[in-house]
Amino acid sequence: MSRTKRFLNMYREKLNEDGTVKIEYRQKQLAKGLSEAACDDFALRMKEEYDQLKLLDETEPESWSVYTAYDFFSEDEKKQFQPDGALRTEYIEHAHHAGISKQALVEMERKKKIEVNNFNRLSEYYVARGINFGESEIRSRISAVTTYKERLNNMPQDIRNGEAIETLPLDIDVDDYYQQQGYDVNQHSF
Repeated sequence: MSRTKRFLNMYREKLNEDGTVKIEYRQKQLAKGLSEAACDDFALRMKEEYDQLKLLDETEPESWSVYTAYDFFSEDEKKQFQPDGALRTEYIEHAHHAGISKQALVEMERKKKIEVNNFNRLSEYYVARGINFGESEIRSRISAVTTYKERLNNMPQDIRNGEAIETLPLDIDVDDYYQQQGYDVNQHSF
């Protein structure tokens, strides 16, 4: 989505499609006591920013990566499901041989199709607002993994600092924690 489209979406109550201030918005501001000069200044700033963004859109267009729900499937899910959420024929045959009931497969397919439809609806919703939903999901997942790794790396220092055990990552061995805190488990009964 273009920069101008995102800008207009952000100010849709205030601006027209050409970046000028809507008459109704200007009248509301005047009714609130803003001066003509202040309204003119706001209108000028908005139009200038719109024009700058329009020029950038024309000279240096942004790339917009399109992601589908299939891009977020695990490797196992990609073997089981088609991009629309339907089960693959090979997987159905394999599942029947493994003893998975037809009803269970129908339910699996139903849930995956709902997941794909939800992803598509959210993507459409956010595109209208100038947000690349798939890209933001990828960033969020990368951030979550990075944050967790950072927390694991910082855990020994957190233990030495006496951080509460419930604030540490789940991979902590309780005995190691108490030992590093100087607590001797053998001397105390629970």
